[in-house]
Amino acid sequence: MASALCGGGSGSVAAPCGDLGAAAALAESLPMGAGYRAKSSFPAGRVALADRPLRRGLQVAAAAGQMNGNLTIGKAMRWWEKVTHPNMREVESAQDLADSLLNAGDKLVVVDFFSPGCGGCRALHPKIAQFAERNPDVLFLQVNYEKHKSMCYSLHVHVLPFFRFYRGAQGRVSSFSCTNATIKKFKDALAKHSPDRCSLGQARGLEEAELLALAANRDLEFTYNEKPTLVPIAEAIQMEAASIGGPWMPLPAAATQPLTLGSENGSLIPSGR
Repeated sequence: MASALCGGGSGSVAAPCGDLGAAAALAESLPMGAGYRAKSSFPAGRVALADRPLRRGLQVAAAAGQMNGNLTIGKAMRWWEKVTHPNMREVESAQDLADSLLNAGDKLVVVDFFSPGCGGCRALHPKIAQFAERNPDVLFLQVNYEKHKSMCYSLHVHVLPFFRFYRGAQGRVSSFSCTNATIKKFKDALAKHSPDRCSLGQARGLEEAELLALAANRDLEFTYNEKPTLVPIAEAIQMEAASIGGPWMPLPAAATQPLTLGSENGSLIPSGR
C-alpha cells in the first residue's frame, strides 16, 4: 500500500497520488479544511490532506457554522415606527415635550399618547399617519405611555389612545380620547384648529398647573422657571389708585396738611386753620 503513495519511506506524504482507492476513502471520511492534519490508520504514520474546493453542500454548512454565535438579527421595527412622516416624531422627555410646544410658534401641535400594548392605539396609528401626511404644517408628537408613565400621570392622562391639541398663544384647544369607531372627533378637531390664523403673543404650551406638577415630580428631570404674575390692567389701576399718594387719584389738599393738637379739647386739627 505504501507504493500507492508518493514519498517512499519518509513516514509522511504531501498528498495522495497514483491509486486513489484507500486514500480517497479516507479523505471522504475526514473533515475538510485548510491545514487539517489527522491521525491515519496507515502504518506510514500521518497523512496531510491537500486543500481542495468544498462541495456546495459543505460550503453552505461551513458558512452556517461560521455564523453560528455571531449571527446578528436586525431589530424588528416597532409598529408605531413603520409609518411615519417628517412632521411626526416621538417625544424623548417631559422637557422635550414642553420645549417643543413652546417652540412651535403658531403651528398646530397634536400630542398623541399611546402604548405599545394598546390594541386601539395600534389600529388607529395608520389613520393618524394619513392625517399627518395630508397636513404637513401640523406637528404630531408621540408620547409612549410605557416609557413616560410618570410624566403622563402628572399630565392627568389615564386613558389611551388620547390626544391633545395645542395652538400658539391659546395653548391647549382640545383634549379627547378616540378610536377607529370615533375617529370623527379627531377629524373635526383637526379641521377646526388647523386653518391658518395669527395669534398674538408667544406660544403658551402646557398649562401652568401641568408645568408645576412636572417640576414637582421627582421621577423627572424637568426645570420650570415660573413666569412673573401678570396683573390685568383694570386691577392694576385700582391697586395704584388705592395706594397712598398714588398718581391715579391725588389726595385732597386738606388731607396733605400736617395735623396738630387743638388747644382746648386736644382734638386733631389741620395746622392750616
